[in-house]
This record gives sequence, structure tokens and C-alpha cells, in this order.
Amino acid sequence: MRYEVTTPKRQVAMVLDLNKCLGCHTCSVACKKLWNTDSGTDYTYWNNVETHPGRGFPADWQQTGGRTATGDVKQGKVPNLDTEYGRAWQFNHKNVIATDASSKKKDWLRPKGDPSWGPNWDEDEGTGTYPQDNHYFYLPRLCNHCAEPACLDACPRKAIYKRDEDGIVLVNQDRCHGYRFCVEACPYKKVYFDHERQVAAKCIFCMPRIEEEVAPACARQCPGRLRFVGYRDDEDGPIHKLVEKYKVAIPLHPEYGLKPNVFYVPPMSPPKLDDKGRPTGESRIPMSYLEGLFGKEVHRSLEILHAERAKKKQGQSSELMDLLIAYDWNDNFKLDNPKAREVI
Repeated sequence: MRYEVTTPKRQVAMVLDLNKCLGCHTCSVACKKLWNTDSGTDYTYWNNVETHPGRGFPADWQQTGGRTATGDVKQGKVPNLDTEYGRAWQFNHKNVIATDASSKKKDWLRPKGDPSWGPNWDEDEGTGTYPQDNHYFYLPRLCNHCAEPACLDACPRKAIYKRDEDGIVLVNQDRCHGYRFCVEACPYKKVYFDHERQVAAKCIFCMPRIEEEVAPACARQCPGRLRFVGYRDDEDGPIHKLVEKYKVAIPLHPEYGLKPNVFYVPPMSPPKLDDKGRPTGESRIPMSYLEGLFGKEVHRSLEILHAERAKKKQGQSSELMDLLIAYDWNDNFKLDNPKAREVI
């Protein structure tokens, strides 16, 4: 079934520059401390940061969901709590605290049992051979607040809707009956199931903050200044410039057909080294891998980035580079929305 989604008056969006992500997880901590304090959301990460190449969180999320060639929602799956999400670990805190300082054998902090997966399980592993071509990069992820969300189509209760004033996709938990069809349908696996309250839960793009024209917590707390937030139709704002004007910010897995409103500036890569340690000019991150994440538009995006960086190195002006450098973090966020205030 496919429900009609009305076009919102404005669409709020986010751009993340992957060349600046530190992998510090400040965004995830900020989000989880603000929104995931209930025990039923202990394994949920509305925002998470993955190492790529890697399996991600939940494990192997890229393999299911999305839309068919005719636009119908694909049959997906609910990730397994043990092997793909990973239950919240229990640690041997009592044993560590009780260890006598004079004891010859110290009990170090470790998980109880034998966990098989969890967030950041394969962090910083990457691939390749050091020092010739080893590589990895960080990929922060959150709900994409898609223009054509599969989660909305999959819900027989019509509990998922897209806000008219800013395009944020929300779950009406009073209507939700916990069928989890939305979890199955989302190919990004950014809809979770609160196993205590028995309802769907997901990123709300810090909606109360947006209504006060304040950036989401994940963006505002980012020390790398890699996140940009604003409205897509604001030609003076960072989103329009990065997505529409310079076309360097592109969606993750556009082939899913959901028209995401979270975009990424793809990672530029240092060159491989030959057996004598000399740069070969060949990118460490295979373009085939980046194309698998971002589609063929990644080629044009990287060409523009390299060209603008070269201009900046030569002392020429570059609005794009100045924007991405983010000299003033306030310039990353432009959220004034008088149209939204009329509705609210």
C-alpha cells in the first residue's frame, strides 16, 4: 500500500561533511542523553556513527528495505536484538570494585557473557594494508526524514506522518500498535521498537528545538562543525548552497527511492603509497565503494571539492570552501522560519 504524502510548506534538512567527522560520538551521546533515557530504548541509537568500510549498526543494515522499481515498499526485516542490534551489555563492575589492591590477580572491566554485536563493534577497523592503502572513514547516521518515507507507507495504522510546517517525519505513538512494519520497511533501519512500551520510536529531528529555531542536539554539540542545518528552499542558507548550488552534498543510497533530506559531503581520500612510500595518485578509498553508498553523483561531487580546494590553496576565493571550513559555527545553522511560526 502507498499513502499519499502531501508536500510540506518547507522542508528542514541536514548536511554532514564526512571530511570533518572525528569519530568522537559526541552527537550520539547528545542525542541519547536527550531522547533515549527510557529502559525500553536502551539499544536504540537515533543517531549513531559508523566506521566504513564496515557492517554498521544494526549489523548489515544496507541489505534490506526500500522500494521496488515500481515504487512499492520492499519486504524488509526486523533486525535481531542479539545478533544485529546487540543487547545492552552487562559488565563485571562488582568484581572490579571488590578486587583487593594487593591481589596478584586483578579482575579487569569486561562484558559479562559473550556479546556478538553492538554499536561501534567494528569501529576503526577499516580495510587495506598499512601503510600502502589502509583506509576508513566515519559515517554519522540519523533518520533521513524522507520526502517519500517507506515507514509511512508500511504503517497500516497511519501512525506515521510528515509535518506540514517543516517536513519532519514523526510517529503518533497513541495510534501505534507495535506491528513493526515500519521497522521492516525502513532501509536505513532508523525506526526502532520500544520493547517496553511496545511502540515504534525514531529520530524527531529535535522538533521542539527546531520550533524554537535551535539546531538539533547532534548538530549543535558537534565539535567538528561538520553538520549544517536549514531549510531547502532558503537560497541564502547552507543547505541550499551545498545541495543545490554547488551540488557537493548528496543523499545516502539514493537508489532506495525515498528522497532523503539528510545529505553527505563525501570523503576525499589521500593517495595510496607504492612500496617505496611514494604517493601513487590513486585514491585509497575505492570509488566503487563510495559509489555503492552515494550513487554515481559522488564522482561529480568529489571533482568539485578537489577543484575548489585547489583554488583555495592558490589563494583564490572559494565560497564553498569557506562554508565547509565553518569559521563561525553559527553560519552552519539557519533556521528562521516565519511560515512555520504561522502554523505553530
